[in-house]
Amino acid sequence: MERRLTITVPANQAGTSLLDYLAQRFTYLSRSRWQEELAFGRLLLNGVSAPPQAMLAPGDQLVYQPSPSALQEPAVAIDYCILHEDDHLLVVDKPAPLPCHPGGRFFAHTLWALLREQQGLARPSFVNRLDRETSGIVLVAKSPEVARVCQEQFLAGSVEKEYLVLVEGEAGFAEQDAEGWLAPDSASLVRKKIRFVPSGEAAPFGGAVCATALRRLAVGHGLSLLAALPRTGRCHQIRATLLGLGLPVVGDKLYGRDETIFLRFMDDRLSETDWAV
Repeated sequence: MERRLTITVPANQAGTSLLDYLAQRFTYLSRSRWQEELAFGRLLLNGVSAPPQAMLAPGDQLVYQPSPSALQEPAVAIDYCILHEDDHLLVVDKPAPLPCHPGGRFFAHTLWALLREQQGLARPSFVNRLDRETSGIVLVAKSPEVARVCQEQFLAGSVEKEYLVLVEGEAGFAEQDAEGWLAPDSASLVRKKIRFVPSGEAAPFGGAVCATALRRLAVGHGLSLLAALPRTGRCHQIRATLLGLGLPVVGDKLYGRDETIFLRFMDDRLSETDWAV
């Protein structure tokens, strides 16, 4: 499979130079690497090569076709298991770490690519997705039409999801409904990180309503095993909510106690101390 990325420049990036936009938005390559990619003509602006200092306008089209060696994909687990298959759906047990969909440095090392190559699906459509380092059940539709029907059921709240999660700290509740908002974490060094604001506090600007039912299953030795049932389907909802409650997920690089571990992980610079945390 040949990788080809197409990006439409958003309105809030008007007047930004091409190189600045690439370096700030797509951090899986360094600024100097993006300069090299531009010099080799691997990125087109509105169909033609452009210099790094070219100013962007809303709606500009960027097309990036990296060389096979440009994006070295990290190793992943590929031992997924098909639990059920019929004419319309696959039910897949996804291992960790394995991304569902291409993004950033990941393309061939994704469940999407594996299903195309190994199961012969021309257009795998994910009904639900799990984070790269989360294992669990993923529904994959064999057509966009089936995906749309299933996603409507998720949006209507007729599908119940339950996750088991091990957290740091001994939960002081038997059951708890964690309701509030998820909003960008402006204090974080990681652009995509979000924070949980409980419903008793003022709603944050741009926040999205979220709700997660939590149930304590076991506790001891400074840890708790919880069942988490998301009532809404927000990105990073469970992990951000638990961190906001002071119960970070054990081993979580981004929503653990030290987010700089995530930055070192992205740069392949994890130390033995990091792995031991």
